[in-house]
Parts: sequence; structure tokens; C-alpha cells
Amino acid sequence: MIVLDAYALGALLLDEPAAAEVEAMLRDDEAGISSVNLAEALDVALRIYGLPGDRVREALDPLLAASVAVLWPTEREAWRAAEIRSRHYHRRTNPLSLADCLLLATVTHADGVATADPGVARVARDEGIHLVPLPDSSGRRP
Repeated sequence: MIVLDAYALGALLLDEPAAAEVEAMLRDDEAGISSVNLAEALDVALRIYGLPGDRVREALDPLLAASVAVLWPTEREAWRAAEIRSRHYHRRTNPLSLADCLLLATVTHADGVATADPGVARVARDEGIHLVPLPDSSGRRP
């Protein structure tokens, strides 16, 4: 299973450069997203981009019902996320969010993480987590 970060789902909704790759992952691989990263993706789509909630729901409901497993972090993942953040967070050089750390903690039982975030990618590599680097809005990969 490839676990998507919030950007990956947002890229699909907003037709960003990573959209085709994310769509292929959903079609060809088993994909998942942490409930925390799902909330982050929904927040960005609704609050930042002003997408109508019914349009977002219409686009995502079929994916969540058929292709994407929503993963609920457990106490074990909460501890792992805190440990990851304590090892890698730095306010200026690596402002890794708690949501990013929960994403990385959730991947422990999966095949890898798909992200365009350079900080998440760096920590994934440091933690020995398989990385599927996605292009960001400019087409750059971490």
C-alpha cells in the first residue's frame, strides 16, 4: 500500500502536475490516506482554494469508497509520530508538521509514502521508508 499525503489528494482535486501519477496509483496500487491527512487535504481544498464542498465530496466519495483506504492512527502511531517529530523537527530547517509525522508513522505497515514535500521526503529517507516522490506545483520532485 502507498500512503498518500494531503498534497497528493489535493493534486488530484486541483489537477496539479502530480494528478496523473496519483490517479495511476489509485487505479493500479492499493492506496491509503491517514484520516489526519484527509482532513488536511479537505481543509486546503475548501478553505484555501474555495472549492465548493459538494464538488469536493462528489470527486472524493467514489475514491474513498472504492480505491483509497482511510487509515485511522492508533496509539502506537501517535507514539511513533511523536518520536519522529522529536528526532526530525526543527523550527527553521525542517518545520515538520504533526500531520506529516502521523503520515510517516502510519506508513510503518505500508509499502511507502507518496509526497511532494521535501521535508517529508527527507525524513522518509532518513527513517528508511520507501518514497514515491511526486512533482510539486512547479514540477519539481523532492
